[in-house]
Amino acid sequence: MTRALRSAAIFVALLTALAGTALMAQRHYLVRDVVISSERPQFSAAPAADDRSQIVSRSSARHPASGIPLVDPAWAARTARQAGIPEPAVVAYARATLRAPSGCGVGWTTLAGLGWVESQHGTIGGRTIGADGHSSTPILGPALDGNGLAAIRATRESTAWHGDPEWDHAVGPLQFIPSTWETWSSDGDGDGTADPNDLDDAAYAAARYLCADGYDLSTGAGWTAAVFAYNHAQVYVDAVYAAASSYADRTS
Repeated sequence: MTRALRSAAIFVALLTALAGTALMAQRHYLVRDVVISSERPQFSAAPAADDRSQIVSRSSARHPASGIPLVDPAWAARTARQAGIPEPAVVAYARATLRAPSGCGVGWTTLAGLGWVESQHGTIGGRTIGADGHSSTPILGPALDGNGLAAIRATRESTAWHGDPEWDHAVGPLQFIPSTWETWSSDGDGDGTADPNDLDDAAYAAARYLCADGYDLSTGAGWTAAVFAYNHAQVYVDAVYAAASSYADRTS
């Protein structure tokens, strides 16, 4: 075995060993853009989806000014309490689900699974998340400087998001790398701004990303393929599945 292959094997073993508590805390910081395995075990079923008729407000399907779907406040409050997720996060995931491309089948529980793995719904490190979708302090991943991570040089545009003129950092509650955000930037709440630090915007961008390749996320195979495409690491897929399934069980 060459030195390079030996190093790669050690790295894979290390990442696999981290699949417990550390994975659930900040997995995305470690495995974004790192292929751990090309084999993708297919789950027999996707995490339970949602009845959209229960999410949409009965009084008005869309905000009259922005056209953004209105989430039923009673449903959001009840679901947040049952799931143990901050209510602003539930609203962000539900709204993104309602705006996702037709036929994709992405459920709010899947977006919640991503949100837990990435940043505990914007509350990691003792933060709180406000009604505007922003964490009490910004969430930045470590410098992507090639030291155990991908090496991605900052640009003038990306530095505006994270403040580092030399290396990129993943940004916000769903930990978007700036180059990825440039592709999928979204205004999820109709405020006229697309900001990866805003969970409303990040959740809608994630929904679009998951649905981009035409996968049917209501099936086990389609769900697995979509989440694996979002982050090429089986431990990441497993962690999102566990979190999403837990939220589905708590709110069923």
